[in-house]
Amino acid sequence: MYEPNRTAGARYAAVAVGVPVLAAAAASLATRRQPVARFALVAAATWTVLGGRSLRREATGLADALAERDLATARRRLPSLAGRDASTLDEAGLARAAVESVAENTADAVVGPLFWGAVAGLPGLVGYRAVNTLDAMVGHRSPRYAEFGTAAARADDVANLVPSRLTAALFVAGAPLVGGRISRSGWTWLRDGHRHPSPNAGQCEAAMAGALGVRLGGVNVYSGRTEIRPALGEGPLPDSDDIGRAVKLSTAAGAAALVLATVRTLTGPWLRPRWLRRRRASNPGQAPLRDGRD
Repeated sequence: MYEPNRTAGARYAAVAVGVPVLAAAAASLATRRQPVARFALVAAATWTVLGGRSLRREATGLADALAERDLATARRRLPSLAGRDASTLDEAGLARAAVESVAENTADAVVGPLFWGAVAGLPGLVGYRAVNTLDAMVGHRSPRYAEFGTAAARADDVANLVPSRLTAALFVAGAPLVGGRISRSGWTWLRDGHRHPSPNAGQCEAAMAGALGVRLGGVNVYSGRTEIRPALGEGPLPDSDDIGRAVKLSTAAGAAALVLATVRTLTGPWLRPRWLRRRRASNPGQAPLRDGRD
């Protein structure tokens, strides 16, 4: 389906996302009256789309290599976390890349899937993972995908508008767990979150920087292409210990998101539209709305 233009990229994105979403919707309908099968299906899909465990494993492995002053191993591990060129990065550059990746990927790999699963069920889980994976495949800026990947990149931006900000809020709330202050993390998020070229990544990274008391941003090299990112936060550059603190904060944010998503799923819609209440009232044969759900 590849052609070097945005129209072809939009067709590709529509198929790559639409097919799994339709399949998930069909599976959801097929198990509507089979609670055990439905539970197993949703549980399997949730396990598949979440990436928090691998994120923690890779970040911790890189931190251990830095703690042992093994830069060669740390550089080999970085591509599992971030797409930047690691060949010339020193200890501070590797640690900064790891912390930034943990911050951003907490939204991509944990909070985002849980949010969309809570909002849209099985199709939400599958659809979000399809969009996010598609962005990683073709959404980056390169000569081949400069136009073709535009639709994938924009879809990922839209899908992460809420999850990225929810992730940042969870980082702010969890700042005391890593020795930070809620006020500093919140202020750094509000002040610096919009400075990043991505509408979403900067939200997570700024809140993380404020929680850890470090400075993120700087020069990043991607396959020969150099980008200069604005500074996020104040303080020293992160080190291997800060990677561990970032992993701890990411884990706490993921656990909180899981609790919120579970509560949301178990309690059903928080708000019921007026047209639904009117329809129920006009059809007395239907079961009444439960107290507190409208």
